[in-house]
Amino acid sequence: MPTRQDRNGALYHVPENTDDLLAGRCGDPFSILGRHNAGSLDIVRVFYPHAAKVRLLVERPRSPPIERAMRPVDDTGMFIGTIRKGASYRLRVIWADATEEVSDPYSFGPILPEEELHAFAEGRHFHVHHLLGAHLVTLHGVTGVRFAVWAPNARRVSVIGDFNIWDGRRHPMRLRHRAGVWELFIPGLTAGERYKFEIMAQDGTLLPQKADPFARRTELPPATASVVARNDPFPWTDDAWMATRSARHAPQAPLSIYEVHTLSWRRPNGDPDRIATWRDLTRDLIPYVAENGFTHIELLPIMEYPFGGSWGYQTLALFAPTARHGSPEDFAAFVNACHEAGIGIILDWVPAHFPNDLHGLACFDGTALFEHADPREGMHRDWNTLIYNYGRHEVRAFLISSALMWCEHFHVDGLRVDAVASMLYRDYSRQSGDWLPNIHGGRENLEAVSFLRELTDTLQRHAPDVQIVAEESTAWPGVTHPTVDGGLGFSFKWNMGWMHDTLHFMQRDPLWRGHHLSEILFGTHYAFSERFALPLSHDEVTHGKGSLLARMPGDSWQQHANLRAYFAFMWTHPGKKLLFMGGEIAQIQEWNHDGELDWRSLSEPSKLGMQRLVRDLNHILQSYPALHELDIDPAGFSWLINDDDANVVFAWARFALSAPPVVVVWNATPVIRHAYRVGVPNAGDWHEIINTDASVYGGSNVGNGGRVTAQAVAAHGCDWSVELILPPLATLILSPALEEAG
Repeated sequence: MPTRQDRNGALYHVPENTDDLLAGRCGDPFSILGRHNAGSLDIVRVFYPHAAKVRLLVERPRSPPIERAMRPVDDTGMFIGTIRKGASYRLRVIWADATEEVSDPYSFGPILPEEELHAFAEGRHFHVHHLLGAHLVTLHGVTGVRFAVWAPNARRVSVIGDFNIWDGRRHPMRLRHRAGVWELFIPGLTAGERYKFEIMAQDGTLLPQKADPFARRTELPPATASVVARNDPFPWTDDAWMATRSARHAPQAPLSIYEVHTLSWRRPNGDPDRIATWRDLTRDLIPYVAENGFTHIELLPIMEYPFGGSWGYQTLALFAPTARHGSPEDFAAFVNACHEAGIGIILDWVPAHFPNDLHGLACFDGTALFEHADPREGMHRDWNTLIYNYGRHEVRAFLISSALMWCEHFHVDGLRVDAVASMLYRDYSRQSGDWLPNIHGGRENLEAVSFLRELTDTLQRHAPDVQIVAEESTAWPGVTHPTVDGGLGFSFKWNMGWMHDTLHFMQRDPLWRGHHLSEILFGTHYAFSERFALPLSHDEVTHGKGSLLARMPGDSWQQHANLRAYFAFMWTHPGKKLLFMGGEIAQIQEWNHDGELDWRSLSEPSKLGMQRLVRDLNHILQSYPALHELDIDPAGFSWLINDDDANVVFAWARFALSAPPVVVVWNATPVIRHAYRVGVPNAGDWHEIINTDASVYGGSNVGNGGRVTAQAVAAHGCDWSVELILPPLATLILSPALEEAG
């Protein structure tokens, strides 16, 4: 055993690996520091570089503690003292300008339950956020913060922060070898402390300081430290919402989603340099969404992300709401307020990839830990990001725990899983030779498929009324089918094919639309093969595509008329509805994530008219069961007219089990059609519940006076029909029982 001298020249024995500890290379600090028995005495060693003195405060029952000086070893920062065997002690550390009393972090034994670590290592622990990360706890009557991080290939891991002047030598952690998890309890720390992990790779390389993958709070970007979060339970008052959520999320329920980028929806006072807080959004966004009739808000990713230009899709803290809008408690209050207003919250969630920022997950412990080592598997070519290794138990547990945390801790009502297509295929957006086949030689990513099924099954068990929505753009079979039947188990799938086809049709000059009816009709050939949501999302108003309005042909009046007709087509087509912010006010400019919506344009009648139309469409969607009850059943939809290529008129009927049908007629040309006959399922009067050409919407007010009477003239497979005036570039929505339905 080597020896060291104190400041008076006395020799002391120190453990073999003391030099490694002093140099910051020690992977087993508890073998040196803390209490070590030597017969009737315990030797206590502590390491406080730059401390002037350290004194032992030896606890005694019913008496003040005995204070003993600890002997400094050289000028290393190590101090040694002795106490009676088993005695409790604290430390008084005397600095040049201050004195502090602390408990010794190295006096505590292992703190994480072995069975939970084992479950994590085997991928059976889906609440790992309760195990890893930073947590305020009380151990043996001492309060502080328990830190834990997965870094199985590291040589040494330390907690660093303001509390130890970011010195990685001060708080090295204990390795729990079986799980590859490092842990340390630091007494006296409280919520709000900034921290990171300093990690030394096996070859002795000191890696860039790493943020906590399980952090529940972060610094405001561009700062990158993690922050110790509070443990106080949020005082939820959304019991009524939670009790009815299952019915609100049933496949037959109406669903109309307003997709929002929280930074650019509205800037406080129009100041481009200011960002709305969760409290601002509670005051402004929630009433706006409620007034306009949407059932849910979907937020582009609000998990902390370093690069604002990624819109949140390059997330690095999957357990922390971004600090841009306030604290985690503020976000919980926002969700609670949404629920009290009868509005659900869906979060975009990104398990497909992560950015390669140095403080993040990339090469976390000196090895490819969260990602694949081979770039043919681990590099996402489209975004220059890294792909999670779904074959690792711990990575799957990390991701699924994140999904569960948002649902359970923050009461969110759904997760929209981003970029599912890129997860399912090994050759996604790759050239030949730039990808590796699966074990069977195929292109399917079998590990990702297994992960997605495990994700949806786990959420179904723990949060069965939460919606899990897939952004999946290919023909992968069974995305929304149960996993027991070989499906992926999602609640809904974005219908990207419908979106692309119908937008192509709308961009065409009406003169030529008759040659492209299939772009409207094709979606109904597969509309019931999955449970679909119809998205007009942020992706359709960026990257030079222009706004929805700008993609409509004709002059300004025709553009607005086309968009109104298209919205009515969408709201009456089978499938749940999603509209990105700005669409409801027919914004002219392409979305700018650094700006805000063009709220000033609402002074124009055409913009107010579009907003009113969307509000009315949301109202009838919820009020008329025929528009939602059989959304996933072929019995709920029937084409009446789908072959009029000369007039470019479409008509269809929607049905419910115990409510009147709804008939929709769309004139896709600017020509007014007089005496146009359309078959209807019922006799009697039919009411125009929506005419997108009405003057209140900014139209020319051509129509049928609000009511027509069915005649006993067979047409389009029906025994009855109505004779209509079809307004230009407009959609009519008719119901035989307006009073009863509305």
